[in-house]
Amino acid sequence: MFCWKSAFYQNNWMAVYFSQVSLPLTLAICAGASQISPDGKCEWKISMDLSYKRSGMEIDMVEDIKRLKEEKDVVILAHYYVDGKVQEIADYVGDSYFLAKKATQVKQKNILFCGVSFMGESAKILNPEKKVIMADKLADCPMAHMVDIDKIHEVRKLYPDVSVVCYVNSTAEIKAESDVCVTSSNAMRIVQKLSNQHIFFIPDNNLARYIAKKLPEKKFIFNDGYCHVHKSIDRESVQRAKELHPAALVLSHPECTEDVLDISDFIGSTSEIIDFATASDAKEFIICTEMGVFYELEQKNPGKRFFSVGHRQFCPNMKRITLDKVKTALEEMEPELTLDEAMRVKANKPLARMLELAQ
Repeated sequence: MFCWKSAFYQNNWMAVYFSQVSLPLTLAICAGASQISPDGKCEWKISMDLSYKRSGMEIDMVEDIKRLKEEKDVVILAHYYVDGKVQEIADYVGDSYFLAKKATQVKQKNILFCGVSFMGESAKILNPEKKVIMADKLADCPMAHMVDIDKIHEVRKLYPDVSVVCYVNSTAEIKAESDVCVTSSNAMRIVQKLSNQHIFFIPDNNLARYIAKKLPEKKFIFNDGYCHVHKSIDRESVQRAKELHPAALVLSHPECTEDVLDISDFIGSTSEIIDFATASDAKEFIICTEMGVFYELEQKNPGKRFFSVGHRQFCPNMKRITLDKVKTALEEMEPELTLDEAMRVKANKPLARMLELAQ
């Protein structure tokens, strides 16, 4: 018999991993490929079919989306972690920093955001005159809520010279209480530029510790927030993947835990991981971040192979966003994201400072 180890199914691809109990073979089933190891070891891989052959209904839906966004003067912004079919129809796809910056540059009067709520909030904070629509109003980021205002006030009392550095993965309320925002791609250079000795980095603990190791001259106060996707990527799984693919380079997001970063060949933001893999002469990579990035990696590198380390590398909130929800949002121009104006003005200061210091 086989013992169920783990499984994941999402958006027309599947990865199933079984561990051997009594039969002579261990089976791994992947999209478009099956691997059976005679010695009983599971040589599993993630081999994603990213050609995204559309059904007739989806083809019609895409045409409707194109028509509606032109008719209603809408630009579609999408994060790398949403479904590949959604990335394919977006006007701009990127990480949090790119999308925040791009939101200030687009000429359209309306923004349809294919991402989680804090991303839409950032777009609205920076563009109060534009209408911001979310593809799914329930798509949220748990880490964005892993710090509260009272804790910020408490730290400010204990450390009068502190700079509250707020990861962009946070709510508008938290941004309004912060001194500067950062993303994983610009956190290092922004914190370096701050004159403050004490840094309260919120809400992510792992990214904070990664930056703190690089900047020993700063005194960091850590929060206990985390991304459940990156925290689920453990050292043992990475090592197992490395044993199966010894030629592969390990590319990790700094939201991963320190023990995973210690065995990584490259550490960077989502966009930096894509850029590194594209520029590298290597042909195989183990990717330690959310699986949505595989779409862009495959698009830019059709001759290279990318491997996951486990079934939990997906964000269910990002995967809430589908083509039909994009179409509905365009038809109804809802749900609109709105913010209290006084709070928006306060939250704009650390975001604007981020864009200034990140130059």
